[in-house]
Amino acid sequence: MSWLQVSLTVDGELAEAVAEVLARHAPGGVVIESTAVESRPDESGHPVGPLRVCAYLPIDDELPLRRRKIEEGLYYLGRIRSLPEPEFTPLQQTDWTQAWKQHYRPIAVGRRLLIQPAWMDVSTAERIPILIDPGMAFGTGTHPTTQLCLELLEDFTPSQDDVIDIGCGSGILSIAAIKLGARHAFGVDTDEDAVRAAEENATRNAVGEQTTFAVGSVADVLQGIFPRQQAPLVVANILAHILIRLLDEGMASLIAPAGKLLLSGILEDQLADMQAALQRHTLRICAQRQMEDWIALAVEPLS
Repeated sequence: MSWLQVSLTVDGELAEAVAEVLARHAPGGVVIESTAVESRPDESGHPVGPLRVCAYLPIDDELPLRRRKIEEGLYYLGRIRSLPEPEFTPLQQTDWTQAWKQHYRPIAVGRRLLIQPAWMDVSTAERIPILIDPGMAFGTGTHPTTQLCLELLEDFTPSQDDVIDIGCGSGILSIAAIKLGARHAFGVDTDEDAVRAAEENATRNAVGEQTTFAVGSVADVLQGIFPRQQAPLVVANILAHILIRLLDEGMASLIAPAGKLLLSGILEDQLADMQAALQRHTLRICAQRQMEDWIALAVEPLS
């Protein structure tokens, strides 16, 4: 099958918003990748510069409608903040499924973690490797929101206890939690492709028996349709307006007594709205991390 690649190169502040617009109409998946990675002596690296957001549209009878919808969505987003013109490039499926991997290098995160492409052999005794092939799911580890959440996981993952991962994407946070000492991680996502990618990545990392992934969201977990309804640590790396909505839907009830909730995906100018939402739900901030314009929070219920 032939595909049409839609790509925009934007700064980190806009990348998630552009990806959300593209994902609504792109059955071929969305990828956020770094435009450059600085290498380090130990073969790891860290992303620099703007991010490239790519979506893939099958070239079929529905292509004109999908393209028009994407152009409309980007137009309205561009009225909020200026966007570059999207680039449209025809290519074969075998091209796009492999080409983006050329730019994905190992990334050292925090004090102990190394996000490692699943297809690359990297030997290091100094860091804990997390093998990731995102497939069609979000979560390569290159975006600041994921890195901030991983740094907080280093500080707050409960030893020999459970974690709930809301919006699990590629499963990167659940896998990291297990490798940092958690007993079991349960992740949910509303995207079936994400759940499938998370399961495959957990198997790659030899933590398949310690992880469970399912299609669902906060409301489903609270209804008791899954075995776990609370955990000492709950993580959610999603856009800020969705985090606020999930808090209003009861996400704080997932936190076990004396537990923590890690929130990432918050832009600096959204922090006041997030603080107001936390106050409404009697949560207080106990740790805060920032990278560029992105902020991640560790919060806990007021005693």
